[in-house]
Amino acid sequence: MKPRMKPRKHCKRRRKSVLRLPDLEHAKSAVLSSLTNVDAQRGYSDAINEFVDWYCSEPRLAFNRVVVLRYRSHLESRRLAPGMINLRLGAVRRLAYEAADCGLLSADLAAGIRRVRGVRKIGVRLGNWLSAEESKSLWQAPDPARMKGKRDRAILSMLLACGLRRHEAVSLRLRDLEQREGRWAIVDLVGKGGHIRTVPIPDWVREQLEAWITAARINEGRIFRPVDKFGNVHGDQISVKAIWHIVKKSARMIGLPRVAPHDLRRTCARLCQSAGGELDQIQFLLGHVSIQTTERYLGSRQRLRCAVNDRIGIEPNLMTSQVIARPEYQAGNSEHRVHQADGVSVRQEAPAG
Repeated sequence: MKPRMKPRKHCKRRRKSVLRLPDLEHAKSAVLSSLTNVDAQRGYSDAINEFVDWYCSEPRLAFNRVVVLRYRSHLESRRLAPGMINLRLGAVRRLAYEAADCGLLSADLAAGIRRVRGVRKIGVRLGNWLSAEESKSLWQAPDPARMKGKRDRAILSMLLACGLRRHEAVSLRLRDLEQREGRWAIVDLVGKGGHIRTVPIPDWVREQLEAWITAARINEGRIFRPVDKFGNVHGDQISVKAIWHIVKKSARMIGLPRVAPHDLRRTCARLCQSAGGELDQIQFLLGHVSIQTTERYLGSRQRLRCAVNDRIGIEPNLMTSQVIARPEYQAGNSEHRVHQADGVSVRQEAPAG
């Protein structure tokens, strides 16, 4: 009789707690493949690369909740904004989820990493907005006599008056411009997260677009294209980085060194509200899913032009203003006199004798 063979036990694959660089790159590729938006892919890629550099700087560092908490402390020590810290932590949580899904990390460790909370945002950041005068000077800064100036004027006017993002302006095609309800508009614009909206174009913006399109002889394809130093139009489209340089250069020309392209989008929201625009219409214009996002674009309700602490009664010019004495403190009736200047009472000793 043949001896009975004992059944073999199937050994489970032991998942790792320390991820090497190839494992992290594999998980990073899985994260980026799950994202469809180009801006989201770029943001997550930068955040993951920054974490990987920090993670690989110490040998044999386990990828668990304690390490992610140490990384959060590292970000806080750099005095980054809460939004920037939470963005990087969100990328690390996504990295842990994809690593566990690929079998590179245990589910318990991934669950612990996903329980790491972000940084609480306390207060409201002021942000950067341009006034109506600064906005007008900005889009009129490029020279309209040059080919590049015509293009830059059209780009700046679209960013300021239509609230377009950089990648939306870059991907804008001539066929996207249509007439609806008796006016020109960008119809079915695909924005961030695949959200579709229609953006009305003011008449003065349409004139800037027509000046550029006519001069560049664009009949189809992308509207904004590269221009060399001789004024020749070549290529199919400009890059997102080129939009950044156009905004920076034009802002320096009018004495505004710290202006980013997204500040023009916030400025568009603020100017629309100042002109009496309704909040839901501003939300449609910018393509926000949440009304709270639009409210953040409008900024805080704090007034800086007419601040509450401008005249609080301790200004140096109060003592030199017109002084009015109270009748009940006339000379001879009391030992003291009370003078009033702009509503502030000042007690003064009466002269002796």
